[in-house]
Amino acid sequence: MTVSRTRLFLFLCAALFGNVGSVADICRGVHCFTAETADSRPCAGTYCPGRPPRQPWQFTPTTQGRSAQIAPNHHNARHPSSPSRAISDPYTIIHPQRGDSDLRRESARRRPSEVSYGCTGADCVTPQRQPSNDSRECRGIECRLPLRIRPKPRPRPCVGERCPAGSEDTGSQPTLVHMADRAAQGLGEFPDFGYPASELGGAPLGVQLTCDIKPGENEVPSEDALILQLQLAKGQEKFVEALKSQQVVIRDLQQRLAEQQDTLIGQQREILEHQRKMYEQMDLIKVQYSMLSETVKQMSFQSLQDDIQSYFETHLQGLQNQVRSHLQKSYAVHKVDVDAKVMDVGHPLLDCGSCGPEEYCDFQRDTPRCERCTMCPSGFFLVSQCSPTSDRICQDRDECLEIPNLCGERVKCLNTPGGFRCLGVSEREASANVCGHDYFYNRELEECQACSDCDGEPVVFPCSAASDTVCGSLTDVRLSQSWAAMVALPPARAPTSHIYPGMQLNIREKEHSTLLSNHDGALVFQVHGLIWADHNFALKHSCRNFLQLSVRMNSSEEDGRDLSGVRVEQPEAKFYQSVSVSTAAEVEPNHTLSLFLKSPNHHCNQSKDVHVYDLPMPFSLLWLSHDTGAVAMAAQTSVSVHYQTTYRPTFKVISVSDPYMVSLSHDSRAVRFTETGVVKFVFQQALYSMGHTCIREGYSLIAYLNRNATNMELMQVFKSGVNYRDTSISLSGAASVDAGEMLSFEIHSPVQCNVRYFGDGTGISTLSLIWIPSTASSALSATISKMGLPAGAVRNKALSFYQVSGSVPQVQLVATGQFARKNFVFRESGAANVAFNLKLIHSCNVVKLTLYRQEGDQAQSTPVAQQVGGHMPEGAEWTSVGLRATFEVHNGTMIFITLDCVRGRINQITHEGGTNISILWVAS
Repeated sequence: MTVSRTRLFLFLCAALFGNVGSVADICRGVHCFTAETADSRPCAGTYCPGRPPRQPWQFTPTTQGRSAQIAPNHHNARHPSSPSRAISDPYTIIHPQRGDSDLRRESARRRPSEVSYGCTGADCVTPQRQPSNDSRECRGIECRLPLRIRPKPRPRPCVGERCPAGSEDTGSQPTLVHMADRAAQGLGEFPDFGYPASELGGAPLGVQLTCDIKPGENEVPSEDALILQLQLAKGQEKFVEALKSQQVVIRDLQQRLAEQQDTLIGQQREILEHQRKMYEQMDLIKVQYSMLSETVKQMSFQSLQDDIQSYFETHLQGLQNQVRSHLQKSYAVHKVDVDAKVMDVGHPLLDCGSCGPEEYCDFQRDTPRCERCTMCPSGFFLVSQCSPTSDRICQDRDECLEIPNLCGERVKCLNTPGGFRCLGVSEREASANVCGHDYFYNRELEECQACSDCDGEPVVFPCSAASDTVCGSLTDVRLSQSWAAMVALPPARAPTSHIYPGMQLNIREKEHSTLLSNHDGALVFQVHGLIWADHNFALKHSCRNFLQLSVRMNSSEEDGRDLSGVRVEQPEAKFYQSVSVSTAAEVEPNHTLSLFLKSPNHHCNQSKDVHVYDLPMPFSLLWLSHDTGAVAMAAQTSVSVHYQTTYRPTFKVISVSDPYMVSLSHDSRAVRFTETGVVKFVFQQALYSMGHTCIREGYSLIAYLNRNATNMELMQVFKSGVNYRDTSISLSGAASVDAGEMLSFEIHSPVQCNVRYFGDGTGISTLSLIWIPSTASSALSATISKMGLPAGAVRNKALSFYQVSGSVPQVQLVATGQFARKNFVFRESGAANVAFNLKLIHSCNVVKLTLYRQEGDQAQSTPVAQQVGGHMPEGAEWTSVGLRATFEVHNGTMIFITLDCVRGRINQITHEGGTNISILWVAS
């Protein structure tokens, strides 16, 4: 038995590891081994009967090219009574490229049904070998491949009587047999060597590999390479799975991080909200503390007053009792009368005596005396009336409780003494009528206060959104005041007479004023308020460059800035030139104002190169009280980096006393006004021009008033041009403006004239203005009349005017009589400012404009201001001259302007596009 098992093992090893032949296995000799030679005879006899066929193997085609997966079916049958082992191994190979019909036509191959040891004699019939053209002997590179991956042998057709029917069909395709599967089948039949059958839970033998082998290929991967590829494939799958798991973890971490960031942001917002609420509570606590301190003071004062009153009443009662007892003893008959007299005179014995109806006796003083009863201020209501022994008691109104939603639904209201406060509201919002009717915004306290009640007194200035009511008569409150002075150059040998870097002009006051004082040629203000200053200047010079006239304001000895400035071009001392400089500013006590004449280089001598024309009262000043509600603003233009013909300046605010009332537009090219009023303005621009057309046509500066998105021309001024020189152009005027209207400017120059516009901190390109409420001011505009224009030799001829703006009650153009269309008459007292521009053609040596003032029809006129102009520049078609002045007027005061031509004639005067007059009136 051991020998037979050994031989079977050797047989299976030979089938598993030996070369695959093309001939079928043949039982030969005593031991029936597989024939190794070609002349072996088939087995015959008793021990070589055919065995019944076994069940075929199951075949499952794959999706790859010619690869196939074979599922073997092992059936082990052991016969213990027989000395030999029966082995049955029928199977069927199904190729994936064949169809079902091919499967049916494929012949089943049978192996020998039984192997018998010791077959001898006549029973061993040797079958005759069938010749075959398809030899499956190992040739070429196939011999180097392992047995499991070698090409499967092509089975021979079955020969003999044991072959099943249809196996002799030579036309069918021979079926390939995998030797590894045969070996596995053989081992499966032996339990000692094979694996259990798959039906019993056993696993297939080894790892099944599929490989496409094409004839003619020289490179075939080895078994190790294929195994390595399988391992790498499995490793890649594991790596991909690990990466996917890590990506899931990363996404989870990112989501958690985002959630934590959202939580952190929410916590930060809560912290900010808590801080804001904390600040609001702190503000509330501060206000409540101040209110509590005031209440404590009032309560302490009231309690002290009550204690004193009770003390005196107690002692008076004791004194009355003593008097009664004494009178009862002395004058028993007149007891009743005496008691009545004591009751009547008991209080006056220790009080102030007889006080008036609106007075009470003040016991808090060392010597009691009568005091006027206190009037309840605005924002308080009366609790108790004034009595002979006590003052009135007033209680603060709680507006936050009385008026619901006073500050809006989202804004907290805080009650204050005499007013209220909307927490979190800016000054601009609070002053924009948020305070409501009969309240104004107090910028110092930053809260809404109740408007004052004049209590029968005349109202000088009504309550507005940003100012309280001004009570009293016009004689008690001074709203405006005018002032004028002479100006002269300092002596040539004085240390301050150098034009470079700047020479201060001496301002000589005409008369003493409480507004200001004169100190070393400068003006020192004594009161606070708003000012408007004008200075007319005429000279001829031969300096190598331009001269600059500036107005400087010093708040201290170290701090100072130029408010405004104009440039005088270089005419080579051929004729007189006239310039006017104006400015607006807010002043405080001890502020100093001065005039300077400057030269950009050393080549300018005062005694030889500069000759100033002596003008009467060239400097004038208008002062306005803060009680008028006026607003002053100063703005500076930006530098133009390109040469251009049409220029619209862009402004930058330097200072403004009330940014709510006066502000710049969104593009910074215009000034916007919040309420109706009158504006007095001046715009001065320095420029440099090149081209002969500049001299011939000159420049025009136009002021526009934007009403309902439409620009309306207010006035225009003309300036003679220069070539390769520096000069300035200036426009001053007054006009009435409504709420929401805007003021803008534009400069026109010839097409072939290259002009560059400057702007710096020296005041040469600035806009200054003062806005005044309509209740305290008015404005009138006019131009020269077409009828009766002066021409030829003109000597001190009064100019005729035509009114352009609407009529105002304070100033009018005379319509009839000998002064018709020549004189302007004032109907109310106050201060007046006049700005006049004249565009003309002349050949005069000197042209004079003189402003006269006349009190009444028969009174003699006196000059107020004067300005001169010299020869027309060579090559110029037009020229201009103008004056500006401020003076005091009364009811019935008239003014007019005269034109005087010295040694020459007036050729033409234009009535529009450069000739205009504007008059500003302000209540005094």
